[in-house]
Amino acid sequence: MLVDIHNHILPGLDDGAATVEQSLMLISDAAANGIKHIIATPHQDESYRNKSSIVYSKVSEMNALLLEKNIPVKLYAGMEILLYEGILDNNLLTLANTGKYILIELPNNHFPPYLFDVLYKLQLKDLIPIIAHPEKNPVLMKKKDKVLEIVARGALLQITAGSVLGKNGRKVKAFTKQLLKENLVHFVASDAHSLRKRPFLLAKAYEYIESRYGTDLVDYFKENAKHVLNGSEFYAWESKRR
Repeated sequence: MLVDIHNHILPGLDDGAATVEQSLMLISDAAANGIKHIIATPHQDESYRNKSSIVYSKVSEMNALLLEKNIPVKLYAGMEILLYEGILDNNLLTLANTGKYILIELPNNHFPPYLFDVLYKLQLKDLIPIIAHPEKNPVLMKKKDKVLEIVARGALLQITAGSVLGKNGRKVKAFTKQLLKENLVHFVASDAHSLRKRPFLLAKAYEYIESRYGTDLVDYFKENAKHVLNGSEFYAWESKRR
């Protein structure tokens, strides 16, 4: 059973699927990848101010269609939230609405000075922050010590399947490999947006990781995603970086 914890498949909410038809094609692609459970995570940022009620409504609508069309996938509500200082002032969706894990996207043009303060405050509320696609962040590429500090401060890291497979460029793939080797990755997710340009590559990414790093690491990622779906905690592997 594969679980995807980051994607943009809900129709008309962000830069992902634009229509119900596109959404259904993407979800069918996920099913072909062996994915049975999808936590839908539309953007929550300056461009897309999605309310929790809208996300719930879209998830319910799409689950009914999936049942009708006999597509063996179940959707759950979530968000990918762009970090900002007042993030705690809003009632934002946790992943699968379990009240445990929250998916955070960092700005890609600077390192927020308030990041660690926000992470601390989220954890005071018994929330576990997951940082989305750190391997694509140019600031973190140059300041690799910040990656280690983010993990040391209790946040988890989610890399993108496309980055594992080199779809986001050589530099991103090299940084992704470094994060994998140093046990700084906790999840792999699709970040799927469209069937043509950014499809579900999760199964292929797991195959690649297994061939180079072993079955245990793939099992670790798969089990961690299930913990997110269920809202249960797990012990992260110790980092190999010193």
